[in-house]
Amino acid sequence: MPEYRFIDYAEEVLKNASHPLTYQEIWELGLELGIREKLDTSGSTPEQTLGARLFVDVRDEPNSKFLKIGSNPARFFLKERENEINQELLDKISKDEDKHVKKKRLSLDFNERELHPIITYYVYSNPGFNRGKKIFTKTVFHEKSSHISLSEWTYPDIVGFYFPLEDWEAKLIELNKNIGKSAIRFYSFEVKKEISRSNYREYFFQAVSNSSWSNEGYLVAAEIEQRDDLFAELERLSNAFGIGILQLNLDDIDASKILFPAHERDLLDWELMNKLCSQNRDFLSFIDNVKIDFESNKIHPSEYDKIITEPEKYLKKLKSI
Repeated sequence: MPEYRFIDYAEEVLKNASHPLTYQEIWELGLELGIREKLDTSGSTPEQTLGARLFVDVRDEPNSKFLKIGSNPARFFLKERENEINQELLDKISKDEDKHVKKKRLSLDFNERELHPIITYYVYSNPGFNRGKKIFTKTVFHEKSSHISLSEWTYPDIVGFYFPLEDWEAKLIELNKNIGKSAIRFYSFEVKKEISRSNYREYFFQAVSNSSWSNEGYLVAAEIEQRDDLFAELERLSNAFGIGILQLNLDDIDASKILFPAHERDLLDWELMNKLCSQNRDFLSFIDNVKIDFESNKIHPSEYDKIITEPEKYLKKLKSI
């Protein structure tokens, strides 16, 4: 029996679709149809893999079964159903693209730091990100740095850590301390309101620079321009430099997605961490609090960013700005 591929998944879904769909919609409809179990994949982002397979198939396969319609976002349909695509449908897709752009602009009238509580909540509570670990975060205020002009691409917006206090036996934690191999994992988050084709390189390499000291680094955005060439480039950069891409969902924070996972680094850059400590009081305070928690075998949540208890109310307030 031939292997069931992502392309087969898309074809089966589109045979049941009434109109062209984005790859995200194809994935969701496939879940509703109950055909997810046909795919033999262990990847952490199957939805993104589906999108990548579709874009490559349409672009490179002369005998592709698919059509790509539009680009903001791109939609897919079956060539065998091409006669169902009329001008009325194309006009509707064009209007939907315009609505998407206008909606995006209206939803971003807030300060980037107002996204920080959402990120703090997400990384602490969402098992899709933290894999059941309690990750605490701390905002780093760049204006508290010395030599600000020299440090613009040094400090992340948010730093975080995980210490397996509840997951490891106490004796194992003590042994870990004695052998000098820290069980602490450090995270770095560069936060932006929107990533587009005009700014993605600047933002991405800012995240690269700001996260080089940590175990995992992420570029986080509330909106990412729905362009297939942009997503392809972000995937390429993420694979090359190990920076994860996290897109927040301002309608449902728990539906936020890791578009591309970060590559985990086992070794920390202690020299750079020392530089950050010497130049920024927030980062120094963060490291000092992590040290105290590690030595006392007790996490002190009050020393880190507050975790909101009612994210829905916070999102509603944010979108009303």
